[in-house]
Amino acid sequence: MNKRKMNPKKPPGGHKKHEAVGIEYTFIGGRQPVLEALRGSRLLLQKVYVQESARGQVIEKIKQAAAERNIPLKHVPRDELDQKAEEQSHQGVIALTQPYRYLEIEELLESAQKSRLSGSYPFVLILDHLQDPYNFGSLLRSASCFGVGGVIIPSDRACGVTPTVFKASAGALAHVPVAQAVNLHREIARLKKEGYWIMGAEMEADTPYDQVDFALPLALVLGSEGQGLSRLLREKCDVLLQVPMQGPLLSLNVSVAGGIIMSRVFNQRSKNL
Repeated sequence: MNKRKMNPKKPPGGHKKHEAVGIEYTFIGGRQPVLEALRGSRLLLQKVYVQESARGQVIEKIKQAAAERNIPLKHVPRDELDQKAEEQSHQGVIALTQPYRYLEIEELLESAQKSRLSGSYPFVLILDHLQDPYNFGSLLRSASCFGVGGVIIPSDRACGVTPTVFKASAGALAHVPVAQAVNLHREIARLKKEGYWIMGAEMEADTPYDQVDFALPLALVLGSEGQGLSRLLREKCDVLLQVPMQGPLLSLNVSVAGGIIMSRVFNQRSKNL
């Protein structure tokens, strides 16, 4: 994670910029991720850096969005941008932002209630110790497309929000809230009391995902890449869903399986509106 600690500098006149002292910042790179960060409200952007030679429609949209939000934008040479971005592929643009703020579970559930499709039910995603940032980013992108109101992840032994996740989500992280939970089992118990149905994706389950009525408050639980759902979480699910497959491999990446199920929930609910 690319972080910077801003050191106080003396501008003309000799006075320090106290507002920058001790604040850690993160760089995110990529044209679409930066544009979505400017459009969304989940990140606190401080400044946008654009390569002097960068051109194109997305670059113009970035400039316009930065101006509309009164966020400073600076044109810099390629070597300076490379230095700031370090190992990131920046596509000619990076943004300086304060570190991501996770929501509390209560905040996330309130957000999920507000963001649901008109006349539909809240929908949240729970990730059981997912490790790969690209899978996490891909699931966030699908969540943004298919009406998921928020994502809950464990606070330990799991991939958290990083610049890599943000870029892999194509900027969807700017729109989909994420909360961390110390204990997923306890949060699932809370969701059940709130009226949510807990449905887990499991390769060897008996219930095909396309034969389920999703017209109810829903929490979809997806397991880790190697282990799938843990035994305790599997036992806490009201329904275990499987994606029917045919072929020699009979195995789906967790982000692909999650995207398929989220799409089904969205399409079914959209037809019922």
